[in-house]
Amino acid sequence: MNRALFTAASGMHAQETRMNVTANNIANANTTGFKKGRVEFEALLSERIRSADAPTAQGGTRPAPLEVGLGVKTAASTRDLRQGDMLPTGNQTDMVIEGDGFFRVQRRDGSFAYTRAGNFRVDGVGRLVTQSGDVVQPGITIPEDATDMTVRGDGLITANVSGRDRPLELGYLEIALFQNPGGMHAEGENLFTATAASGIPLLVRAGEDGAGNITQGFLEGANVKPVQEMISLISTQRAYEMNSKVISAADEMMQRLSQLG
Repeated sequence: MNRALFTAASGMHAQETRMNVTANNIANANTTGFKKGRVEFEALLSERIRSADAPTAQGGTRPAPLEVGLGVKTAASTRDLRQGDMLPTGNQTDMVIEGDGFFRVQRRDGSFAYTRAGNFRVDGVGRLVTQSGDVVQPGITIPEDATDMTVRGDGLITANVSGRDRPLELGYLEIALFQNPGGMHAEGENLFTATAASGIPLLVRAGEDGAGNITQGFLEGANVKPVQEMISLISTQRAYEMNSKVISAADEMMQRLSQLG
């Protein structure tokens, strides 16, 4: 019975982790560029009581082993990188990547991070920055007297400046591609950093080498589907309850055995 208690406890712990991930998905349902998470489980080692090739009294072998599983463990939490809905804003500094890739930003400590959230702003010195003040790379400085900033699909940013007949080219935005974007580390503030699992970023222009195009005046919404998350929430709760009932049943059986003794 002790085995059943520990096995059910592992199931409760696994469902608790799944509940935490689902709760985070629901909490970020309106977060720009958010990618929902999913928990992956795998079975623990089974206790082998008798192997399949154990000899029988008749001199043969048994057709199947006698094994008892020891529960479940959380193997990994994966990230769903599918495109979220495009939400029109009309803001000149709002951008969305239609397809693969990430915007690259430089943080205050000089390190680089990557994001799908294109809700950029202009800081006090004219630089294009994130909501947290991280500078979008490569650094784009918008003149104080610039008007009608335009972002092309390939990432070229132009603006009309007084005294010029033609728009002034301010530079190209870079798109970062990863061999395994699911291996990136989430840093908070809609930022990710590269890891050994994700590989080294490949910096390209939008629309090249498999990178998506940039669309101005839109934002990428979270790819969280509230109905799916509610279904996951209910199934997680039911699985947790069933594991708790196993513990109750195993405890009751142990009490009856002790009474018999």
